Amino acid sequence: MDGWTHLPRYVDKIRLHLAGKLHSDYTENLGKGFDGMWLEKAGVTHEQMVDVVKNSATDGQVCDWVRSNVKKSAADKKAHWEEMYSRPKAGNAEAQARLAKRKEESGIPHRDDIKTFVDYIDADEKRI
Repeated sequence: MDGWTHLPRYVDKIRLHLAGKLHSDYTENLGKGFDGMWLEKAGVTHEQMVDVVKNSATDGQVCDWVRSNVKKSAADKKAHWEEMYSRPKAGNAEAQARLAKRKEESGIPHRDDIKTFVDYIDADEKRI
């Protein structure tokens, strides 16, 4: 969505939340974690995005709003993706432990191919 890799997922979560259908696993961190990383990079608030999504019938309208209000270069967007995909950082023992805990809770502690939270999300949602 306008070159932002995480944005469609975040918009989907907002839509589900507004409809009262966001899974409880996601409600606590809505607007935080990867969502928060996007918000910080884009320079908008979670409340702004909820309002934009609430008042947009289509993802295209959300994309138009982002295109008009979030002025970031392709390099900025790529750097954001690379930052997201590198989580958890190798030296961050707390985040590494959180990833291991999530894998354990999902019944996939043996999956050594899952090295990042992005990998974990894909595995947890049965894409890999």
